Amino acid sequence: NIAVLNFGANSADPVDYADFAHPVANAVEQGEAQMGILLCGSGNGVAMTANKHRGIRAALCWMEEIARLARQHNDANVLAVPARFVSEKTVLAMVDIFLDTPFEGGRHERRVNKI
Repeated sequence: NIAVLNFGANSADPVDYADFAHPVANAVEQGEAQMGILLCGSGNGVAMTANKHRGIRAALCWMEEIARLARQHNDANVLAVPARFVSEKTVLAMVDIFLDTPFEGGRHERRVNKI
């Protein structure tokens, strides 16, 4: 079981992505959540917004292997999804992979520490 904090959006109405990305990034930054998942049209806006926060490593992912590598090699703690370009099936697979894949550490930890 996974506890979920939902910061919206809860409709298909157009919104300003930063209004939702900041609360997700804040929750991860402050330790209220271990990881975050953000979606927007291209994924770029939510990734850029989240990455403004200290300690956030948001990764823009559009395929399963990229989500896996974001966790294994980069210790990403926020998954940013380009919803216009990824099927629901792929999104669900990426979320599972992102949540289940551990950070490898080692040489990757040295690199992450330089961010």
